[in-house]
Amino acid sequence: MSGAQDRPVAENNGWRWGPFTFRLPFLHTRPHWPELAQGLLVATATGLALVPILMGYFGMSFEEGIATSLLISTLIVIALWVFGDPYAPGWITPALPLVLAFVLARYETPELRFQAMTALSLSFALLVFVLGITRAGPRLMAWLPPTLRATILIGSALAAFRQVFVTDAPRFLEQQPVSILLACAVCLVVVFSAPLQRLQGRQPWLRHVIALGLLPGFLAAAIVGPLVGEVSYDVQWGWMLPPVGDALAKMSPFSIGWPPLSMYLDVLPLVLLTYIIQFGDWVTADAVLRDAQPARPDDPIRIDPRRSHLALATRNAAAGLVAPLFPTQGALWAGVHVVVVARWRQGPGAMRDLHSGLISYYMMGLPVIYFLLPLLTGLQPLLGVALAITLVTTGFACAYIGMGIPRTNAERGSAVLGGVALSLFDPWIALAAAVACWWLLVGREPRATAAAPAGEGA
Repeated sequence: MSGAQDRPVAENNGWRWGPFTFRLPFLHTRPHWPELAQGLLVATATGLALVPILMGYFGMSFEEGIATSLLISTLIVIALWVFGDPYAPGWITPALPLVLAFVLARYETPELRFQAMTALSLSFALLVFVLGITRAGPRLMAWLPPTLRATILIGSALAAFRQVFVTDAPRFLEQQPVSILLACAVCLVVVFSAPLQRLQGRQPWLRHVIALGLLPGFLAAAIVGPLVGEVSYDVQWGWMLPPVGDALAKMSPFSIGWPPLSMYLDVLPLVLLTYIIQFGDWVTADAVLRDAQPARPDDPIRIDPRRSHLALATRNAAAGLVAPLFPTQGALWAGVHVVVVARWRQGPGAMRDLHSGLISYYMMGLPVIYFLLPLLTGLQPLLGVALAITLVTTGFACAYIGMGIPRTNAERGSAVLGGVALSLFDPWIALAAAVACWWLLVGREPRATAAAPAGEGA
């Protein structure tokens, strides 16, 4: 690089502190309006999907649920502008059905459920921190048999479908059957349909529809719901000041008490399962970046697993103290990551640098959506639809990825049987059953070569 104009954009913009880079929006990153527009629509619908869970199972009002989502979203965006990770952050979504199934079935009161979420968040933060400092994460993943990885994903899929079609059916599906089923069907077709993927080669406009991910299904429910009498809008004008203090009083361990030691032991299997899922997200994100990097030599991306582990540990520790809803502090929102990287690779004319595109998608870190009363009240009757879409698409993705891992009939049978155990039983019993299925039905497998993240050395 010869002149100042040719210097790498991303790594020269920002304030370095330790292994991290702080990038202040509008100073170190510039807004990109296509990403801003998509983020306003998609992030609004997806980010508020937790509100019906908070209202139905954790004793919160609608306003307190909004305040909790505000705190969770703020911690997610910190991954971009405080720590400088080159990924689109989001929930560790495949683990969400397993966590909800465990917490809702085992603990009766909202206080105990939030304490369990605190134990999960803090335990996960400690595990990720230790594995990041010691660089033991890739070695752990290399040891894990492929059939057990498939078992975890299939268990997540079954738990997601059970949550939507059995556990939550009286609360959501039976109240809005047409809206929810239509939304889920549209989302599955848009996101996963092989015929539609082939058709976009002849119909370029389909690429823009597919790039919207879950939004078309959500809009379909928003239009059809009122026509069939399942959705009634009551839009209110003005501003909402989310009651953060009231929300903290109901969920922070400083207010409701700290989890007992026995609770930390109970959640340990779920913590291990979540790390395995999270590591797979890192491998996926790194592969997408490596594939696109040759097209952008002007904007080299520094992939640092140690930084990513420490950033994730810090965010989960903070969440355990102020917004304990595990596992909403993950490193990758895969759909958004792929969409932003695809436009980034088109060159500086499309996107100045990757970090600007990512931060733009998250509305430059400004959570304005949580203060707009018309938007929030307009979305309120569709929050059950948003939750169902999130869980069903997650379950489908986990299912097809998990079923693609086993190579023999014994491995497939073991993965399904172990997955059923994970979706139905307490974590310790389920983990023991899954390991027993693998050991008795499959036995020793050829060691899988885990893709070493860049920076670890291959």
